[in-house]
Amino acid sequence: MKIIQVSPYFPPHLGGVEYHVKELADGLAKRGHQVTVASSCGRWNNGFVRIPSIDLFYVPIPIKRPNLEADIYHSHVPSPLFAFMLRDSSPHVVTYHNDVVIPGNLNGHYLPRSIGAAVEGVNRKIIRPILDRAKIVISTTKSYAETSPVLKDYIHKTKIVPNAVDVSLYPRKREKRGYVLYAGRLLHYKGIESLIQAMSEVQKKADLELVLVGDGYDRSRLEEMARKLKIRARFTGRLDRSRFIDTLSHAEVLVLPTQNRLEAFGIVLLEAMACETPVLAFKTPGVAEVAGEGGMIYSSPGELGEMILELHESPNLRMNLGRKGRMAVEEKYSWPRALDMMESVYREVA
Repeated sequence: MKIIQVSPYFPPHLGGVEYHVKELADGLAKRGHQVTVASSCGRWNNGFVRIPSIDLFYVPIPIKRPNLEADIYHSHVPSPLFAFMLRDSSPHVVTYHNDVVIPGNLNGHYLPRSIGAAVEGVNRKIIRPILDRAKIVISTTKSYAETSPVLKDYIHKTKIVPNAVDVSLYPRKREKRGYVLYAGRLLHYKGIESLIQAMSEVQKKADLELVLVGDGYDRSRLEEMARKLKIRARFTGRLDRSRFIDTLSHAEVLVLPTQNRLEAFGIVLLEAMACETPVLAFKTPGVAEVAGEGGMIYSSPGELGEMILELHESPNLRMNLGRKGRMAVEEKYSWPRALDMMESVYREVA
């Protein structure tokens, strides 16, 4: 099949959607499909950029559909403008990665709720006609689709195709060391303050360091918060792939504290589970569904602290959750399975 994937961003831009689109396109191409990615990441000459197995077409402003013909047009939202280019293309498949929820703190600046609500409303007005015309809408988890104020109106044509990882890249049964891990961008909506608060109580009872991998505009504020609370915390910044996987595989537990629906899945949960590292996550729809496969779900900083201590004091519990998580990734969240599911969707609409 000739397949066009349309996404606002693409590597080297960092993010879960970018990772998903790149791996999906690469996997489909290796199965013999002709795949083109139209994105705002590319070259200014509007030419094709050859990367392994994929054509990357540069679309600086998402107004006019690229002059490309395909058997399948597949767009990735929440950012609706790129998907809007394909509104009249058929067959059109849309992956709805997450709701648009404008946080009150945007790139380090306070944003009045009235402005955020207005932006969210405009986004819904643009996205609904796109979803109306799409042949199939894809969500990465059932629980997120059923609780989304947008997707709930399209459940009748929603298919579940989860995110995935290459399981072979992640070592299992590594010796766990005395630290709790957060891995991701250091942004206000990620809820990292609640993890720091929980660790202020945990460290009174256990010798556990907090390690935060990643960077972002909120880093200096979080470092100051950790200093004021006298938390033993290490901010590593971004790590290369091998160091990141090594850090992930040796952690006692990975915590994903996001309480905002901008976090709809959490690919880092799969990465930790593939390493047999247990995970803890806030009860956000989608995220909780994934984390429950290899960890536990909490609803407050106090409960998070209790779970961290419970795992620290019970190596058997850590081992059992780790094995359960690895098995879930192998059976449900591997790229071969995700690609099979996506090809099934394409065949249904082609």
